[in-house]
Amino acid sequence: MPRRRSACWPRSGSSDVLPEDARVIEDFLARLTVEKGRADNTVRAYRRDLILWCGFLSERGASLDSARETDVEGFAVGLRDAGLAGSTVARRMAAVRGLHGHLVAEGLRHTDPSERFEGISVPAGIPHPLEPDEVERLLSVPIGGEPRAVRDRALLEFLYATGARISEVCGLDVDDVDFAEDLVRLFGKGSKERVVPFGGSARAALWEWIKGGGRHALLPPAPRSPSDRDAFFLTDTGRRLNRQKAWSVVSRAAAAAGLPDGVSPHVLRHSCASHMLDHGADLRIVQEMLGHASISTTQIYTRVSRDRLLRVYLEHHPRARVGS
Repeated sequence: MPRRRSACWPRSGSSDVLPEDARVIEDFLARLTVEKGRADNTVRAYRRDLILWCGFLSERGASLDSARETDVEGFAVGLRDAGLAGSTVARRMAAVRGLHGHLVAEGLRHTDPSERFEGISVPAGIPHPLEPDEVERLLSVPIGGEPRAVRDRALLEFLYATGARISEVCGLDVDDVDFAEDLVRLFGKGSKERVVPFGGSARAALWEWIKGGGRHALLPPAPRSPSDRDAFFLTDTGRRLNRQKAWSVVSRAAAAAGLPDGVSPHVLRHSCASHMLDHGADLRIVQEMLGHASISTTQIYTRVSRDRLLRVYLEHHPRARVGS
């Protein structure tokens, strides 16, 4: 009987990766590059990590589709037993968790086998929202009536007004936006539907885009597909807006506004949530608006708001630093 190899065996190729799994991995890595702005070295490391994970599953007669919690635990045990640095083990397990979270978010799996894995502590990142004046600078960048400027203005206003995920924005159809009630229907993770309001500033920008001719000018006479024809937001070539284009619109506007690097559509989601809490919104309302399944996910924004409150207090209260 051949000896089983350790979960962290060195491999340079991807011969154990099924073609469909390889495609999913590359899609996930592309998302990390475009949406998260991850460095090339990080993406390469994740690719190696996920090839190891798929190889481990292959030896167990499993794949990304059929991986179970026991597989995740077994992979982690093998990594730890190999004496790898804690940071390396944590990164490899973060890659596994990220990939399976991506599978669920994209509707390719109903369950995440890594969801309850707690063997390696990887600190959760704290969102870094923009300040309100920074948001104003960002939103004021697209000017003029040229169709692309109208589209960019509507997109930025919509992201900040609704706190929508970029995948929800890219999937938005014309019929999902109700201008009579100023509501939008969003389809979140696991195709869960929710209805979110938007305010006057966003309404004006969205109306200019959809009724003022901006969208019509970018939509070709014969759209390539029904999906393009129904899409609310379009690319410069008249296709349904994709993550890469949306990320590009936000990052270019941020650079023009003189904001720090790293401003992405997700930063506007963070900013929407944090600013609502800063102004007294109930945590449950913010949870519903963002489409969080668990209130604990939303609670991270209360930490952000407390940090901002303390900073403002120390900066502006006349006796805050007396005796310090």
